[in-house]
Amino acid sequence: MKEFTIGKNDAGQRLDRWLGKTLPLLPAPLAQKYIRLKRVKVNGKGSQRDVRLQVGDVLQLYINDEFFDTPREDNAFLAVFKPKLDIVYEDENLMLLNKRPGLLCHADEHEKVNTLITHIQAYLYQKKEWNPRDEHSFTPALCNRIDRNTGGIVMAAKNAETLRILNQKIRDREIAKYYLAILHGKMTPPQGKLEGFLLKDEDKAQVKVFHKPVPGGKSAATLYKTLKVNRGLSLVECELLTGRTHQIRAQFAAAGHPLLGDGKYGRERDNKQYGRSFQALYSYKLEFTFPTDAGILEYLRGRVFTVENVDFVGEYFPG
Repeated sequence: MKEFTIGKNDAGQRLDRWLGKTLPLLPAPLAQKYIRLKRVKVNGKGSQRDVRLQVGDVLQLYINDEFFDTPREDNAFLAVFKPKLDIVYEDENLMLLNKRPGLLCHADEHEKVNTLITHIQAYLYQKKEWNPRDEHSFTPALCNRIDRNTGGIVMAAKNAETLRILNQKIRDREIAKYYLAILHGKMTPPQGKLEGFLLKDEDKAQVKVFHKPVPGGKSAATLYKTLKVNRGLSLVECELLTGRTHQIRAQFAAAGHPLLGDGKYGRERDNKQYGRSFQALYSYKLEFTFPTDAGILEYLRGRVFTVENVDFVGEYFPG
């Protein structure tokens, strides 16, 4: 139990709003529940959520200690009351999540709570599969990342051994990643390989493509295959042979065929013509090829996981 005395700067606020400001990690629905259960007392008695606090009121909060912490990236999951996850696959070692476009994988300077990893941690915490109090160092973690405005499959490890194995398999290119993308125009040839060297401009958060090695540049290779062509657009499947920042977006733009909706590498007037405000790019398929031993994940060898419905495919290539 923790006790607070209301001063003049807090007087006049509703009880529930004061509680939300004082305990930002406490989800609002849970705060309302605690008020109903009289785990929040005003002057020794239960109260209503809309009561106005007065100078000198004494509040007694019978609430778990973790909700009194300062919000940080490692405890933000406590503020998630109902995790929202599109689970493609789950077992005792890992989860495959279909991340929607617009959702961050990890926190940034603007968003700490509503991220994919926070919802995953809240989900596992509420299922009692993970509790940070019982762990010395491990926290459920993402094994791969996808840009905020790109959707698709993200891998999350539930234990340290799975994280180690998947990170190694990614480095050794033993997990095949396939994307669907819509391009402006038509690729020639319709099937092939894009290769080059990518150099990131940190100030612009953008990469440039070079055909020859450059200082600081990283090699990048993408296989592509045209699936359909319609109304000046092409639907292509891409397989990443390397995993560089903005690789697909930058390489196709450099080839003269930027992704539909890509404001960073494409042209605004072209995107407006088709009514698309962010890149038509989706990591829709993973294949665990595992040519070498996979330890506790050996059962995944040869398995393929796919997102069946990618919204922009049906929108621009109906049928």
